[in-house]
Amino acid sequence: MNTHKPFNLDAYIDGIQNNPCFICEMIVGRLNGNHIIYQNDLFIAFLNKYPVLYGYVLVAPLEHKEQVTGDFSLDEYLALQRGVYQVAEALRHSVETERVYILSLGSQQGNRHVHWHIAPLPYGVPFKQQQLEALRVENEIMDIPEHESADLARRIRENMRLHGE
Repeated sequence: MNTHKPFNLDAYIDGIQNNPCFICEMIVGRLNGNHIIYQNDLFIAFLNKYPVLYGYVLVAPLEHKEQVTGDFSLDEYLALQRGVYQVAEALRHSVETERVYILSLGSQQGNRHVHWHIAPLPYGVPFKQQQLEALRVENEIMDIPEHESADLARRIRENMRLHGE
């Protein structure tokens, strides 16, 4: 059973607003601590460093783009969505989930690099605690041991190979 730990939302906001793009930094190898699941010439998929749900993954294009649709041609967007689908399916085969949430969040004020959140809702969560409520970080995030995160990333990566990538 995973435990939870406090999350300092103010420090997080300060970091994303005042530091270089964390996705670009990770892609070029200047940022450690994220478990990369998969990377090709189009996108990168990695475990969310601040998960509220077990198996929470982010998918982002390698190229720094800021508009969810406006910075892509239709073909580029559809190719990226194929990757989002592949990661979501691999995640669904790696973690028991009642439903997989897929959404793009971010802001021109912070987290500008377009990315998709793929969050697996576990079975048994009461309806009032599902959907956007399940994604809240204000109070706490999961405290997943490093070895368990590495194993989870490995399982998702393996399921990507088995289910379509």
